[in-house]
Amino acid sequence: MSIAVYIAVMAGVTYIIRMLPFTFFRKKIKSRFIRSFLHYIPYAVLSAMTIPAIFYSTNSVITAVAGTVTALVLAYFDLPLIVVALSASAAAFITGLIERSL
Repeated sequence: MSIAVYIAVMAGVTYIIRMLPFTFFRKKIKSRFIRSFLHYIPYAVLSAMTIPAIFYSTNSVITAVAGTVTALVLAYFDLPLIVVALSASAAAFITGLIERSL
């Protein structure tokens, strides 16, 4: 029974979040500031959710930093996402192995 309540609440919240912008913004937003603000919200939220997860995903900050730096450098050079993700994972793994052996 409680699972059904959780799913209903989740569906309601998701619907409200998606319905409210259509209700309040019927005309095109003309303000450049508000449009640019709304444009960058998804990137800011994604970063705010991802960055802490990166540093808490491993038992060592050193391995997390190695993976993050690797990912940032490879992403800067516009490599494909799969290359960036696999390389960052490999860098964190190898750094962990080196750290354990010392």
